[in-house]
Amino acid sequence: MMQEEGTWSISEVAKASKVSSRTLRHYDQLGLLEPAYTAHNGYRYYGEPELLRLQRILLLRELGLGLETIGEVLDGQADPVEALAVHRKWLLAERDRLDRMSRTVDATITALRQGAPMSAENMFKDFDNNPYEAEARERWGDKVVDESKARHAAMTPAQKQEFMEQADAANRAVLDCLNAGLPADDARTLAAVELHYQWILRSWTPNRESYARLGRMYVEDARFKAFYDKYDERLAGYLGEAMTAYAQARLS
Repeated sequence: MMQEEGTWSISEVAKASKVSSRTLRHYDQLGLLEPAYTAHNGYRYYGEPELLRLQRILLLRELGLGLETIGEVLDGQADPVEALAVHRKWLLAERDRLDRMSRTVDATITALRQGAPMSAENMFKDFDNNPYEAEARERWGDKVVDESKARHAAMTPAQKQEFMEQADAANRAVLDCLNAGLPADDARTLAAVELHYQWILRSWTPNRESYARLGRMYVEDARFKAFYDKYDERLAGYLGEAMTAYAQARLS
């Protein structure tokens, strides 16, 4: 089979994208980036849709996502133009953030050279010091927080709205079990908690221990408890107990 017009060989794609041929073959094996076709001699060839998908893969890697998560994100983004617009928005925001940090560092260098004092406030004013993020990193680790931030940054406005609606549906399903008087470990309650767990998976992937710990946080942390109290003052405690039961029954 001769190379089709408008396609690129794997070596050409590797050279243009600075991604090794070995990595491209690995992406193919994962089902993340399949070639447009494979010739009889085993050579892989890529068309424009595949190159666009590779560009999005590389952008999402810059966001800090793992390959499995990237596959999930790409499968949920049918319109490549809309998806790239979302990625561009994140890149511009990241550029602005780094520019602000660079200006602060420049000011610090100037102050040090001149022997001039610099207040702590000015020294850190353009750094992203979100106290809630710092707390989350301490509680869950950098990998979880970075992955969650990256996934949400990759969401379109419509996906973010659907994400919030999914959370509300899960909470109301658990509340229905509570109002029905079902035990927290009842099969029907666990089925409702499954909706909550699937919602959490869109941000990060907790194991048995971390999902149960998340449930306890809903009860012990006043901010989260207040959120669930808006549904019912009993919901945080019930959900926390049900999450522990779910973790023990279905997670490892």
